[in-house]
Amino acid sequence: MAARQIAIGIDSSTQATKALAVDVATGELLGEGRAPHTVRGTGGARESDPEQWWQALCTAVAATGHADRADAVSVAGQQHGLVTLDAAGSPVHPAMLWNDTRSAPEAAALVQELGRDEWARRVGSVPGASFTVTKWAWLRAQGLTSGVAAVRLPHEYLTERLTGKAVAEPSDASGTGWWGPSGYDADILELVGLPFGLLPEAADRNPKSLAAHAGAAHSTGPLASGRALVAVGAGDNAAAALGLGLTPGQAVVSLGTSGTAYALTRGRPTDPSGVVAGFAAADGTHWLPLACTLNCTLAVDRLAALLGRDREAVEAGGSAVVLPFLDGERTPDLPYASGLLHGLRHDTTGGQLLQAAYDGAAYALLTALDQVLEAGSEPPSDAPLLLIGGGARGRAWLETVRRLSGRPVQLPAATELVALGAAAQAAALLTGEEPAAVARRWQTSAGPVFDPVPRDQETLDRIGVTLAAAGGLLGA
Repeated sequence: MAARQIAIGIDSSTQATKALAVDVATGELLGEGRAPHTVRGTGGARESDPEQWWQALCTAVAATGHADRADAVSVAGQQHGLVTLDAAGSPVHPAMLWNDTRSAPEAAALVQELGRDEWARRVGSVPGASFTVTKWAWLRAQGLTSGVAAVRLPHEYLTERLTGKAVAEPSDASGTGWWGPSGYDADILELVGLPFGLLPEAADRNPKSLAAHAGAAHSTGPLASGRALVAVGAGDNAAAALGLGLTPGQAVVSLGTSGTAYALTRGRPTDPSGVVAGFAAADGTHWLPLACTLNCTLAVDRLAALLGRDREAVEAGGSAVVLPFLDGERTPDLPYASGLLHGLRHDTTGGQLLQAAYDGAAYALLTALDQVLEAGSEPPSDAPLLLIGGGARGRAWLETVRRLSGRPVQLPAATELVALGAAAQAAALLTGEEPAAVARRWQTSAGPVFDPVPRDQETLDRIGVTLAAAGGLLGA
């Protein structure tokens, strides 16, 4: 009987690192580990120590119980983070995270410099404060780039720690703002004063070329035996798409610290409105247009805490609108926004206010779904809307998405889909399959399907009118 092959997928997210050890042949979960991260910062700042990510990766991988028997490994990481290293490979500054909004003025200036249409044409997206290019521009404006010898994204940094190799791949690099369909955009790098030599080697969009960058694990860390192959990795949303085994046109809504709505498409997205980011998929051939909000489950939980209610204690009815933009917002593009409550009445209940917070958080994601597919020139699929992330396990979130989308909704039984997608990418190095085909063989998207209910257009219209009328109040 052939020896069991083991793949380990790693998800280095905003709050923690998760690792899954998976049987390559069957997809059976053999072990898992988790270690937390610390996020610091007040106001618009959100920072983490990259060295802590590495320590968390080591802890999480060891906790799977299979580190010394892994045949392949892959790291998926939070997008957009700016990691700056000195000549010895040590962090010069704490990493600026995707939800750090200090670079909003630089984002506005960069968009003004090139124009929205030109940004969309060149890199597929109009950069906001979340994009890495604006964070580098902010760091440079503060005079903080001295001593920086290398610039990395989070999963690039961790993969380099494992292998000693620095490689950029399209799914994550396409979220920087300095990467286009042909690789690094030299004009944009010059515009923001980022020397090309600080960036990792660029892999192209050919899947075989991506796999060719796999190498033996480095002699330090949790895979010190050196027997495991290391895949090139992916951005977190692209890894989740692999983990679901997505096919073109399937739509996904992910409810976590941030909210995302995305789909796999055959067409390259270029949305000058900035609502849809034109990311590449991790398979090397497709695209992953995506809309993202900063305020999702944490914002709703904060409202529940302020109201003294359990997060599931919602009530129908009422006329209140809550726009829970507690951390500023990316979609819509309101980096200086704060939360807003409108339409309060004597008979408004706490449960209705909490439901309004759910509605406000879901509104931008669900209204962006059609734009996501349109941006990728992809007709809608008949498949149910896939609902994933921590919020998908909550009944109130599920019912809110059903009511505001009017679509059938499927809840995949598999959890930790980012790590699972990374495991599928690692497994593909061993089997020769496409990573998404590995996930489909593992039946990762299987789960209950909920029939559609009539779309609550009245609530959608009420939120839309409030958002349009709020104007400058949201930037206060």
